[in-house]
Amino acid sequence: MKNNIKVERAKKGVTQAELADAIKVSRQTINAMEAGKYIPSTLLALKIAKYFGTIVEEIFSMEEGE
Repeated sequence: MKNNIKVERAKKGVTQAELADAIKVSRQTINAMEAGKYIPSTLLALKIAKYFGTIVEEIFSMEEGE
């Protein structure tokens, strides 16, 4: 699964730690998602999208073969 979390963070000017605090996860979780090593739950994906004021599909997308 691909994601645009890092891009959205840059647009909003927030750090991994600030995003993590806002959505109640660890900074390591944000780092792992950005690196593609962790796929978030539906609830977490919704929280991230809400934080950035967008829809889940703007943040996350399926890669071919998934």
